[in-house]
Order: sequence, then C-alpha cells, then structure tokens
Amino acid sequence: MRTHLVAPAAVSQTTPQVIALTGCWTARGLGERERDLLQQLADRPAPLTVDASGIEALDTAGAWVLHALLSGPRGDGSGLPLQGLPAEFGGLLESVRAHAVAQAHVPVTAVAAAPSGLESAGRAVVSMVEQFLAMLSFIGESAQALVNWLLHPSRIRWRAVLFNLRSAGFDALPIVGLLSFLLGVVVAYQGADQLRQYGANIFVADLVGLSMLREFAPLITAIIVAGRSGSAYAAQIGTMAVTEEIDAMRTLGLAPQELLVLPKVLALVIALPLLTVFADVMGILGGMMMAKTQLDVGFGEFLDRLVKAVSITSYLVGIGKAPVFAAIIVMVGCFQGFRTHGGADSVGRQTTRSVVQSIFLVIVADALFSVAFSLLDL
Repeated sequence: MRTHLVAPAAVSQTTPQVIALTGCWTARGLGERERDLLQQLADRPAPLTVDASGIEALDTAGAWVLHALLSGPRGDGSGLPLQGLPAEFGGLLESVRAHAVAQAHVPVTAVAAAPSGLESAGRAVVSMVEQFLAMLSFIGESAQALVNWLLHPSRIRWRAVLFNLRSAGFDALPIVGLLSFLLGVVVAYQGADQLRQYGANIFVADLVGLSMLREFAPLITAIIVAGRSGSAYAAQIGTMAVTEEIDAMRTLGLAPQELLVLPKVLALVIALPLLTVFADVMGILGGMMMAKTQLDVGFGEFLDRLVKAVSITSYLVGIGKAPVFAAIIVMVGCFQGFRTHGGADSVGRQTTRSVVQSIFLVIVADALFSVAFSLLDL
C-alpha cells in the first residue's frame, strides 16, 4: 500500500531580502512546527519580501499561520509584501485576513462594576414584589380550581386526598408526638424552679396548659409539617416540572392545580388540626410527668387545675390556627415547586426555599393571630 507523502511547510531565505515558503501549508504539513516557523521569521532582519510561489497546498490552518507570518514584524497583517501566491489560495488567505481584521475591531466589553448597596436593595425589592405577585396569581388559580371542584364534586380525587392524608397526617404522628412531649417536659422543667420559690407548684398546670394549647402545640406541629411535608410537596412538583410532566398535563387539558394542589390542601387542612390535638395531649402528658417528678404535683391535681386554668376558648384558639397554617404550608410548597426550572439543582433550591418561606410565614401568621386575639380579648 502506497502512502502519500506530504512535503512539510518550510521557510528559507533565498536572498537577503527574500524568504521563500515551500511545502504543504496545511494542518498535516505544519504538524507542530508553527512556533518554529514564526520564530524563523522573527529572527530575519527587515525589510523582507515573502515569496509564496513554492506553496503546494493551503488550508485554513495554513492560512492562519501564513497570516501570522505576514503580521509578525508589524502586527497589522499587511506589513510584509507577498508575491507568487498561487491564485487558488488567494481567496482563502483574504478570508482569513478579513476575519482577523473584523475580530480586531470588536470593542472590548467593559467589566460590569459591582452593584452598589442601593442597587442591590432595589433588585431585592423588585424580586420580592415579583414573587409576591406570582404567589397571588397562583392562589387565584388554585381558588378557581377549588370553585370548579365545588361545582363538580365528581372531579374531586378522593384517592389522592386519602393518600396525602396518610402521608402528611398519620405518618407524622410519631415525630409530632415525640417533639411535643419533649416540649411539654422542657416548659414544665423551666418553670419548676420559679414556681417552687413562691410555693406555687400547682400553677405548673396553668403554665403548661396555656402555653402548649394556645401557642406551642399548633406552632411546633406546623413547623414539623412544613419541614416534612412542605418540602416533599415542593420536591415532588419540582421534579415533575423539570421532567415536563406538568406541561404534558396542560397539553392534555388537565388542570395541574386540581391534580396536584387541591388534594394536598384538603388533606392537610384535615390532618393538621388533628395533629395539633395529638400534640396538645402529648405536651400535657410531658408536663404532667415533669410536674410529678420536680414539683410533687400528682396527675389528678394537675388535671383538676388544668380544667380550671384552660378555657374552651383557649383550646379552640390553638386548634383554629391549624387550618390557616396548613393552607400556608401547602400553598408555599406547591408554589415553589411550580417555579422550578432547569435541572436537579433547581429542585433542591426551590425545596429549601419552600421550607424557609413556609416556616417564616407560619411564625408571622402566629404573631398576627396573637395580636388579633389580644385586641379581641380572646
């Protein structure tokens, strides 16, 4: 088998003022000799004329090297006279030269200065307003889907509701019960020393009962559910958004809110008040045990005082917060899930954002409830 030999590109000086280019000025003919060729030209004294009549072949790689050779001493691409270049290679060299000139005239983009503090604050405010408006739009779409549910009860997906009721409610009983029990223990333990100093041991029932039933039980339950179920909602919907399943639903004429949001809302609005009742019981139980060990207050005495200290209004105040907390958790989790775009990193980012925002809004709502109940004397 015969192998076609390619004459390597070469630079030679035929006279003191003329250098000759010979061989194949192609990627194969140049090989790794580009720097050597450029150095040979740089070492030649000026003035020089370049004789290209000996060039046997020329491609784009060779044309760029030839352009660099011609530009070497003066750097403008036209400093060295060129003669003898075969006519079929002239067009390619002119194209390379024109492209190089165009690139040289491209303005250098100035490096953007770091935004000032005022600019950063303004951008943050604009982002918050945009997200707030998007959230209002999402709530409006969900409310419209809820109206469609009420007008057409047959569209309610009870299987999805029951599934979410089990996952967000029943499966959360162990963690909610344990943390509520420990919180009741902590509240009673912290108050025991102060009550003992004044001989008011029995009032530990007031402390544990009012704090757990009105504030701690609904709040700790909502925070646990926000971290447990709210994050799951955002991750589930976010993954569906990334894989374009939500777009497929819309293409098929299915409302994503009816399939993904409303079953979660209905399930959590039912589950969270029940979890709050369970947290009340476990918190009171933890307080009773600590009162027995630290203050010698028996279970019977504790319960007798608890009935007198905690009114039905205080109990219902704590339970009444739960549905509002549930709606906040589901709306924020699903909203952040729908805003997911890009890849898997966006799913994690929106999931984290949903947990932070839902917990923040739950605490804000609890503070507003406290102010409102104080003004209403409840």
